[in-house]
Amino acid sequence: MRVTTTLNGTKHVVDDVWEGESLLYLLRERVGLPGSKNACEQGECGSCTVYLDGLPSCACLVAAGQVNGREVTTVEGLADNTAEEPALHPVQQAFLECGAVQCGFCTPGLIVSTHDLLARNPEPSDPEIREALAGNLCRCTGYEKILDAVRLAAQRGTDEQGDR
Repeated sequence: MRVTTTLNGTKHVVDDVWEGESLLYLLRERVGLPGSKNACEQGECGSCTVYLDGLPSCACLVAAGQVNGREVTTVEGLADNTAEEPALHPVQQAFLECGAVQCGFCTPGLIVSTHDLLARNPEPSDPEIREALAGNLCRCTGYEKILDAVRLAAQRGTDEQGDR
């Protein structure tokens, strides 16, 4: 089957997609976007979280054929690659600065989930952060550095947008 999708703002046509193939496989193996990670293949860990038509989704649970005619944004698509000097998204930058990236396996999903949280709630409380990230598992950290990164990204977003 042929799948035509808008991926990180660019139209992609992918041929010879198997009917049972996941969006995650399509992203990593066919399109060459390795950001989303393949960990549990059951939608339990959040490592493969992407936006599908603006909603966070586990790419391992979405059949590739389901994205035909739809929009997908991956962790790679959050960065500003349009400028002469590509720049990380503020959430990505906060994760780096706070040391929230250890092995990196959970990081793409955590970044997409954090991006979604801050788009909905620019000044989340700690319990709101924990709830928003509850579907993302990290085996390396005690989550403190991740929480620090979310707080930093939220603070920077508030600083840039002024007082509310």
